[in-house]
Amino acid sequence: MRAIAPERFLAGQKLQRIDSITLVQFRFGSLTDLLALNTPLAFKNYGPGQLATVAFRGTSANHTAVLWNGININQPNLGQTDFSTLPVAGFDRLAVQYGSSASTVGSDAVGGSILLGSTPGWQSGVRATTGQQFASFRNNKMQLGIRYASALGQSWKLSGKTFAYLNQFSNDYPYTERQHYFLEPSTTAQRGFIQDLYFLHKSGRQISVNAWLTDNDLIITPQDTIARERTRTKSARLLATYEANRMTFRVGWIRDVLDYAKGNFDTPSHTETERLISRAEREFSLVSTNTKQLNLRIGGEWSHYRTRTDGYGGQLIQEDRGDIYALLRFQTTRWLVSANIRQAFVMRFNPPLTPSLGAEYQLVQHSRFKLTAKGSISRNYRVPTLNERYWIELGNPNLLPESGLNFEAGLAANASLSDRVNLTAELTGYHNRVDNWTYWNPTTNYHVENLQLVVARGFEFNTSLTYAQNIWRMGLRLGYALTRSSQERAYNAYSQDVIGKQLVYVPIHTGTLNTYLQYGQTRLSVQMQANSRRYITFDNSQFFKGVMLTNVLLEHTAKLGPAPIRIQGQVNNVFDALILGVSRNAFPGRNWAINLIINFPSL
Repeated sequence: MRAIAPERFLAGQKLQRIDSITLVQFRFGSLTDLLALNTPLAFKNYGPGQLATVAFRGTSANHTAVLWNGININQPNLGQTDFSTLPVAGFDRLAVQYGSSASTVGSDAVGGSILLGSTPGWQSGVRATTGQQFASFRNNKMQLGIRYASALGQSWKLSGKTFAYLNQFSNDYPYTERQHYFLEPSTTAQRGFIQDLYFLHKSGRQISVNAWLTDNDLIITPQDTIARERTRTKSARLLATYEANRMTFRVGWIRDVLDYAKGNFDTPSHTETERLISRAEREFSLVSTNTKQLNLRIGGEWSHYRTRTDGYGGQLIQEDRGDIYALLRFQTTRWLVSANIRQAFVMRFNPPLTPSLGAEYQLVQHSRFKLTAKGSISRNYRVPTLNERYWIELGNPNLLPESGLNFEAGLAANASLSDRVNLTAELTGYHNRVDNWTYWNPTTNYHVENLQLVVARGFEFNTSLTYAQNIWRMGLRLGYALTRSSQERAYNAYSQDVIGKQLVYVPIHTGTLNTYLQYGQTRLSVQMQANSRRYITFDNSQFFKGVMLTNVLLEHTAKLGPAPIRIQGQVNNVFDALILGVSRNAFPGRNWAINLIINFPSL
């Protein structure tokens, strides 16, 4: 996508781009699977095919912005995204932006942002891909994708991708408990359709249309007709973009439907929300020489929300939101500086002004070694969810915006130890203070209030080492994060016990290890993720023990006639570790999957 991504104007902050090889390895998985094994993000996961939300740098599920081609797709009633419904294979680009980015992204980007994007391919022809996964417990997945590109007359070119997927989690476990913890029965059916179209004119103008339809049907304890629960979520997302002469215009429409029922599925609680989105941006090149670049990007966005749900009394709630922003980027041979500012406008609400300043400086510039120092300071905010503002009796339309201040600094190094060996490393420390944190207060019958002051601080370290010689490839990626996140202000006599205590479900220590050995077209990978204990009560008196998860993946690429075939065999949870979800239910033990991917040659 040619439109400038948010990360370009966030100098001084940590950015992790997921490489294409990792995307292929996880193409049958959800973003939960990929991010849990490749980043220090902590997930609150109810089980295979069930709800999975993220705690980014010690914040809550409402504090991570999920952007799809630049548009925030968090469900506005809940203010979060279920990562189990996001298929890795549906996107061409994935990046993780650490820390506050409210000045470029807007609301929700308090702990960080997940950036999903589509990319056109202009090589002429038609290329088809089909994939099938067979896994333990009668869990199967199917995928079908087609990419195509061609000239349209003398002036235009077309590039497109059509992708469909169907996932079935039967979760047919041969046992009902593991080490005295119950395995909750559930079934999930997921299906989706993605369509990307790009039209490029020889003058450089580009028109793109992106569509994404999803349907997720989760049933818990399906055999119990009294206690069973059904959550069905459907989303339709449509985005059109026009780019020409450094100007970008976007219009979008998103519709989210959520139906929840318990026992009797005939009369579910129904929530339906629509968003109309429009955005205009223009970039100016103020200075452009061989050694200096100064760019200014200004823009504005307007969105209209319409929602109706039983929880709001069935009445139609409408709301308008707007943003204006200016993003400045200055780059020399050693310096990269960004200075941004954004002001949001929300009906019956008053979000704060959110500036940010970041800088990177190359301390060492050498052909074989580079060392960069970076740092940033930014103000962040979150507009309360629609549920927090409009829920009958419990909601509070007079809530204040959550407002925070984020500092971070770090060092990044890249060294070519030889022609065959490359080493990278990055160390980042941060301090994020969030005031007016909203809380469904149990002492007032769960009425929503701005009560908490939460401080999240810690550091992250990651390093990678790669070796390549002839047809041999080896690599190692190691990541570690220390996260201290706690409430620092008492709001009543009962809250004294939780001051300074770690937030629930946020591990203090997390680590990942990924290593691989490749010979020709055969690759063996080991993926490991570990975390320390997770507290499940606010006073930290009860907790889940720390755990280490290990997966092994063996893959080989061969040819069936002219068609390349990739075969993947994986064993998950190799050491049969006991992993507990949010609801104290156990995850399944050791399990397997076989993946088959066929790439048909270009027509």
